[in-house]
Amino acid sequence: MPLQEGKRAAATRERWQQVHNLRAQNVGLPGCARRLNLSLNTVKRYDRASEPERLQRVPKHRPTLVDPHRDYLRKRRAEEPGVPVQQLLREIRERGCQGSSNLLVRYINQGRLEGSRPHLSPRRAARILLTKPERLTAGQQETLASLERACPEMTALAGLIRSFAGLLAPGPGNDTRLRRWITGARAADLPRVHSFTRGLDLDIQAATAALTMPYHNGRTEGVNTKTKMINGRAGFALLRHRILLG
Repeated sequence: MPLQEGKRAAATRERWQQVHNLRAQNVGLPGCARRLNLSLNTVKRYDRASEPERLQRVPKHRPTLVDPHRDYLRKRRAEEPGVPVQQLLREIRERGCQGSSNLLVRYINQGRLEGSRPHLSPRRAARILLTKPERLTAGQQETLASLERACPEMTALAGLIRSFAGLLAPGPGNDTRLRRWITGARAADLPRVHSFTRGLDLDIQAATAALTMPYHNGRTEGVNTKTKMINGRAGFALLRHRILLG
């Protein structure tokens, strides 16, 4: 999707070019941040983008009651371009939509009906990617399939998530599989996953134990959390009483 036109789009292209010009001169990320008066995280984001189009921000539309009927509305508008909004509203209400006339008008005016696909927030995308496949609804499964087809990075990410989820059931041989997973994750062009693998390396013994042994300290951690919560609301005498009798 091309960058939107306007001052912000022009500034994005210019800044992306400045960062990549400096990187081509072997200027480090901190040096780029100082020269361009940008934060280090901003410079990293521009550096990771292979082209300015990847910095395009999707309009932040919240999910609405009209979303499930979007394909039907697009089909009706294609069949009858001049169909009145009130007619469309009556039709989708017959299909179960509880939205108002104002909601439908705003939905159409925002261009959400003509877009190539409805907006999917990063949080919702992450939730779908991290949910067990057998627990996904039919709509979520379709969304997941669309996510995996979106780009090579999303395809790789979905595969890495599924393979790592398979390690969460402790069993013999998971230590070897974990090492193979880390190697495969580092071969993918996914910087955020690379930071996760570095965290695994820093505590590889604990991670290996968690994936190979049937024991865990979940109950102990639960008691610790409960104790901290109670401690903020009571003196020692009541705290002792609550813990011993809880």
